[in-house]
Amino acid sequence: MTLIVSPVGADSDLRAALEDLRMGRYVAARDLLIRTGSNWTLLARRCQLLLSDPGARSVIKMWRDEEPHSRQASVLWARALTHGALQLQREGRADGVVHRAAGMAHKEWMWAEALWPESPEPWNGRLQLTQLPYDPRYFDPSWRNRTEPWDRLDDVEMHLSGPWPLWAEADRRHPGNRDAHHRMREYFLHRRGAVPALQYSQWIASARQPHPELQMLPLYARMDVYREQHGSGQRGTLGFWQTDQAHRCAMRAYTEWFSPIPATEYRWLSPWDLNHLVHALVSCGATGPARQVFNALGPYATPQPWKDVNDSLGRSRDWTDEFVHIRAAVLR
Repeated sequence: MTLIVSPVGADSDLRAALEDLRMGRYVAARDLLIRTGSNWTLLARRCQLLLSDPGARSVIKMWRDEEPHSRQASVLWARALTHGALQLQREGRADGVVHRAAGMAHKEWMWAEALWPESPEPWNGRLQLTQLPYDPRYFDPSWRNRTEPWDRLDDVEMHLSGPWPLWAEADRRHPGNRDAHHRMREYFLHRRGAVPALQYSQWIASARQPHPELQMLPLYARMDVYREQHGSGQRGTLGFWQTDQAHRCAMRAYTEWFSPIPATEYRWLSPWDLNHLVHALVSCGATGPARQVFNALGPYATPQPWKDVNDSLGRSRDWTDEFVHIRAAVLR
């Protein structure tokens, strides 16, 4: 089997829209997002990937300027502004520069919400902005009118403080929204550390009636812990993944989320999710389930989590060589 490193996976329509953006045209991206409609999970993934090309930002801005009342253009431009603000903060730019960028993103999310009030996207975008080192309430246009404690949940099993109203607004519009829960995990990761992010993810996965896709959250969070412990040059150990807890997390994600999905739906699954799942299954020795997920992936792979683990172990092989070697061994 060949290897194609791409988070786009089998989404050929998205691949065509990306090519159109690289040529300075937005029509294919516009039509793609209109067709995606209110499939919020697919919309979030497609928007994220449409922004993956560095040259896309100027084309998206042109679309936003030419069609200011386009819901899709506003959401995509707000995402671009949000990514820009986070990038400025990661680069250590002056606080005033970051603050202005965050304000521009926040303003665009306000406009996107006015255009598309039923969409969770504006609330997911605000959640993402809370990674910045400002009071999270700044990104909630309704915080002064809320009667409940803003940063606390009335749940004895969840003691962590955080931007819960933003999360709740997104979840109310689309219960179990994948993007909202990952943005909340990232909030805890960037503001508190990997362990609180894992605590949040485990709390979500252990809910009485969890949405099956959210069983993937603990696998991402465990990778967050791994990076925090082994990602700065410390040599990791495969033993990190070979614990009863890791095995339970991987098998629960496999049996409750992946296994019930018919093969005809595999092309619509997130390649990021499939790569994190198959890595966890391989690492904990669940070869049979891993074989099924590799088959669902086909020729596609994403750098994460493979590259980080490969680098932390000091392997001489490129991560793609290691991936091909593992895949061949499992599929043998």
